[in-house]
Amino acid sequence: MNSHRSNAPGEAGITALVLIRHGESEGNVAATRAREAGAQVIEVPARDADVDLSETGREQALALGRLLAGVSEQFPVWSSPYARARETAELALDVAGWDRLPRLDERLRDRELGILDRLTSAGVEARFPEEGERRRWLGKFYYRPPGGESWADVVLRLRSLLADLDREHPGQEVLLVCHDALILLFRYVLLGLTEADLLDLAARTTILNASVSRFVREGGTGPWELAGFNEANHLRSYGAPVTEHAGESNVHPR
Repeated sequence: MNSHRSNAPGEAGITALVLIRHGESEGNVAATRAREAGAQVIEVPARDADVDLSETGREQALALGRLLAGVSEQFPVWSSPYARARETAELALDVAGWDRLPRLDERLRDRELGILDRLTSAGVEARFPEEGERRRWLGKFYYRPPGGESWADVVLRLRSLLADLDREHPGQEVLLVCHDALILLFRYVLLGLTEADLLDLAARTTILNASVSRFVREGGTGPWELAGFNEANHLRSYGAPVTEHAGESNVHPR
């Protein structure tokens, strides 16, 4: 598989992409609590798009802002419109002193789960056992829950977004605040991974809250290179907790 090249041959696009997972959310905390308790339903206070950061998540966003304050040049910032990502971006930019608000784009939203929304794995097995079986058969990349999206569906959004970034910000670095699955899928697209590569990575990797990943390509053309992935030292440096809220590790097709 070829790595992503959305710009025309010889035409420069963006030179670097910085990906940040939102800070810890109330939904992260509720999902971890539900899985540990063996509950079927994740008790969240609002629909997924409206779930806020936890207090820890706000601390992480402030630490991220202190990191950005040390960047010599401000660059474009785009964000998922979901509250937890938008709040992370806004808090960080305010602390950093950057004179801008994030540009919101629905293509950066989290994966939609359809009828499985708010259910743990135990809940899926109890309420929709045929979907649990179908998910195991197809694997994480191609399984699409009724009313929801597969990872392959999300990839289509990201390819469209990358083409727009190349067109609107040639020669620039761009920062995106989004969600854990999207960071894995950006790596899949930019580095030209296979399905097996991606699922192996997903099975062993938890994208940390407020972590930073960076991809670069010299001059805005040619193949992308990984410059840093899932880094959270800035949280430790500025006294914010490092939190790990893992998804399901059973991602390979059976």
